[in-house]
Amino acid sequence: MMVLAFTLCLLGTEQRALALGAPTLDDASPQEVVDGMSNKLARGVANLATGWLEFPKQIYYTCKDEGFVKGLTVGPIKGVGMTLGRTVFGAGEAITFFVAFPGFYDPLFDPPYVWQNE
Repeated sequence: MMVLAFTLCLLGTEQRALALGAPTLDDASPQEVVDGMSNKLARGVANLATGWLEFPKQIYYTCKDEGFVKGLTVGPIKGVGMTLGRTVFGAGEAITFFVAFPGFYDPLFDPPYVWQNE
């Protein structure tokens, strides 16, 4: 089941990249490949270092959107989950910066950086 889901994600990413005219490894210049690798590495290191900021960010946004009580009860739970996710995905991007996955060095996490709005 996981293999099927992974394969479908790969196929969807390839289709989206082709539809948007995004470069692929086959038609990208060497400079575009190096730029993609360096952006992925920088993004991964940044997310690895700043992943902990998801904790207060999620508390703040939950308080703002759903009220103070939910912000103080649900916000920390969301914050822990997002902190772990961003940190793990950041480490994954930093370790695999040389692999053009997903798409053409696209971010694994949305938004790509903790300081960007969701």
